Amino acid sequence: MMNRIKEVLEEKGIKQTWLAEKLGKSYNMVNGYVQNRQQPRLEVLNEIANILDMDVKDLIVSNKK
Repeated sequence: MMNRIKEVLEEKGIKQTWLAEKLGKSYNMVNGYVQNRQQPRLEVLNEIANILDMDVKDLIVSNKK
């Protein structure tokens, strides 16, 4: 599974540092999510979706064709 956090942040003009602050996580942790080096737990992904005011499904890239 991969996420679209990077694209969404760019679309909305939001900085990773702002998201990290809202999540209460380190910049390095959020950067790992954004670069798809690591995936957030579902609860964290839900929290990110809420912060960005969007559906959690829109943050996930499906591997299915």
